[in-house]
Amino acid sequence: MRNAKIGLFGIGLDAYWPQFKGLKERLEGYIQVVHDRIQRPGVDVINLGLIDNPPKALTAGHRFRQEDVDLIFLYVTTYALSSTVLPVVQRARVPVIVLNLQPAAAIDYSTFNKLGDRTKMTGEWLAHCSACPVPEIANVFNRARIDFHQITGMLHEDPLCWQEVDHWIEAARVASVMFHNRLGLMGHYYCGMLDIASDLTQHCAHFGGHMEIVEVDELAALRRDIPAKQIKARVAEFHRVFEVQPDCPKPELERAARTSLALDRLVNDHDLGSLAYYYMGTGNADNEDAISSIILGNSLLTARGIPVAGEYEVKNVQAMKIMDSFGVGGSFTEYYAMDFNDDVVLMGHDGPGHIAIAQGKTKVRPLSVYHGKVGRGLSVEMSVKYGPVTLLAVVQTVDGRLKFLVAEAESVAGPILEIGNTNSRYRFQIGARNFVNQWNFHGPAHHCAVGVGHIAQKIEKLGQLLRMEVVRVC
Repeated sequence: MRNAKIGLFGIGLDAYWPQFKGLKERLEGYIQVVHDRIQRPGVDVINLGLIDNPPKALTAGHRFRQEDVDLIFLYVTTYALSSTVLPVVQRARVPVIVLNLQPAAAIDYSTFNKLGDRTKMTGEWLAHCSACPVPEIANVFNRARIDFHQITGMLHEDPLCWQEVDHWIEAARVASVMFHNRLGLMGHYYCGMLDIASDLTQHCAHFGGHMEIVEVDELAALRRDIPAKQIKARVAEFHRVFEVQPDCPKPELERAARTSLALDRLVNDHDLGSLAYYYMGTGNADNEDAISSIILGNSLLTARGIPVAGEYEVKNVQAMKIMDSFGVGGSFTEYYAMDFNDDVVLMGHDGPGHIAIAQGKTKVRPLSVYHGKVGRGLSVEMSVKYGPVTLLAVVQTVDGRLKFLVAEAESVAGPILEIGNTNSRYRFQIGARNFVNQWNFHGPAHHCAVGVGHIAQKIEKLGQLLRMEVVRVC
C-alpha cells in the first residue's frame, strides 16, 4: 500500500532574522522536533522547513501539491503574516492542522527580565509567541472557506498534544488507505434486506476507492484447478490457525481449503483490499459448492487485512476496512439478544470472523444448516478479545449521504451461544437498554463492525478529514 504523505512547514517573518540573532535557527530546530515526532513507518513526511515570505509560500504550495500530500501540519513557530500561510494551503488543497505549540510551559520571567537588553528580550519573546498569529490565520482561513483544525499545547512534555497529533496522522493514513482500496462485490443483496442497499457512487464520493464487480462463476472455476498438495497444506494451516473440532469431517475441511485457495487467487487477480458477497447458487452445483464452503477462507482473508462481509453489506465492509486499517480488527456483527440480568448486549454473526482479534483460538464447527441461507458446511465460533472495543457503522442517511455511527464498550467474559457463529458480550457505559435505543435512533443497518480498543476519537478525526458527520453514542 502507498504510504500516507504528511506535509509539514513552519512559519516566521523574514524581517526578524537580521534583527534577532539566532532566532531563525532556533525556530528551525523546533520544526525538526515536530518532524522527528511525526516520522513513523507507513508515513512519508514532506518537510519544507521555515516559510517566511509570500514567494516561498507560493513555492511551498506547489511543492505540496506535486508531492500529493494527504494532510498538512502548519507549525506556528512565531508571529508570521497570514499572506505567508494562505498560498500554501490554497494550492495544496488538503486538510490542514494548525500546531500552536509553545516551546515551554511558560517563559522564565525572572531570567527574561534580567537580560538587560530589550532587543534580546524581544527575540526571546518571539521564540515563545506561537499563539500570536493563530487568530489572524483562523480569520483568513474562515474567510477563504478553508477547513482547518487546531492543536494548542507545548512542543515538549505534552502527551495529550502529541496523542492528538498521532490521531490526526492515523486518520490521514486510513483515509489514504480507503481512497486507494479496491472493494470487490460478488453476488447480490440478500433478498428483502432493504437496510443493506447502498449507493455505490456515494461510497466512491465519500471514501474514494474502486468497486470491482467479480463473478461467483470465476471463483467456482478457480476451485477446479487447485492441486491436491495445496489443499493438504491449507487443511494443515486450518489446524494451526483454528481450533478445529473433532466432529469436523475431513471432506468438509478439504472442500473449505479448496475454496480458500481459490479465494486467495481471486483476491490476488483483482488486487482486492476488501470484499462484500452473498450468493445462493441454487441450481448451479459448482457455485453452491463454492459459496457454502467459503467461511474459513474468508476468515483467513479478514485476519490478514482483507475484510470480507457477508450479505453483500457494502456499508459494513467499509466500516470493517476502516477499523482494520486503524489496526484494531473489524469483525462483522449484529444484535443477537440482550441479557438484562448482566446488562450486556450479545452481538455476533454467522459467516467469517476477524480471527486476529479473537479471545483465544477460533473454533471451527460443522453446521448441518446455514440458517436463512443455502447449504451446509463449516463455520467459525469466536468471541472478540475481552477488554475495550469500538463499534462502527457506516450509515446511509435519508438524504443519501453517508455518516459514521460510533460507540465504545467493553467485551466481557460470560456465557455465549455455542452455535458455530461469532458472538460476544458487550457492556456499555450508558447501559444496554440506553445503548440499543440510542444506536437504533440514528437508523443504521442491522450490521456494524467491532474492533479492539477505544478509538472513537480517531474515527471522529477521520470523519473531519472526509467531511463526514460522526455521531458518537457513548
